[in-house]
Amino acid sequence: MRLLSRLGFLIVLLISLFSCRKKADSGDFVPKPKGYNRIDLAETKYQQMSESHPFSFQYSTQAVLKPDTVRWAEPHWMYVYYPELKAMIQLTYKPLGGDKKKLIKLIDDAHKLAARHGQKAYSIQDLVMKTPSGKSAMLMELEGEVPTYLQFYTTDSTRHYLRGALYFNTALKSDSLAPVIDYLKKDVIHLLNTLEWKK
Repeated sequence: MRLLSRLGFLIVLLISLFSCRKKADSGDFVPKPKGYNRIDLAETKYQQMSESHPFSFQYSTQAVLKPDTVRWAEPHWMYVYYPELKAMIQLTYKPLGGDKKKLIKLIDDAHKLAARHGQKAYSIQDLVMKTPSGKSAMLMELEGEVPTYLQFYTTDSTRHYLRGALYFNTALKSDSLAPVIDYLKKDVIHLLNTLEWKK
């Protein structure tokens, strides 16, 4: 009886091993592909900036304007903050006062800041855009696992200089952030297209 019981157990064990192997060989078990969190993006609507600065622009109704509070922040530095997306566009403004050397240094610094991410970036693309009002802006798009995916600057070359960078307060990979990056890039372009310098 004991021998039959052991023999029965052995047969059941062999059958289950064989059936598992057969299923695995047939391709029934496939690991799930990597997935990303679903990010719902609201329809974009814009509002006019009402704060008192040497510039004004339109920004998304999904965002709020916050002053930059870092120790070394200068007047008119700010964040266009998107609470739902955990993202922000950091804006730093510099008055030029007609100083061409200052302008050259600021433009050089903007390119150096973008180049610092070169070790982690797959690519950095420089794009010059013309706004409807005839202003020029330089956009630097970075691809890869970098802290900022988009940087830009614009100037009237004599009085005003504005630099911006897009940051995320999240640890998500750039692949999963791609729809949000595209969404916010449209907001950056709208900001630049509606930017006006104050006299």
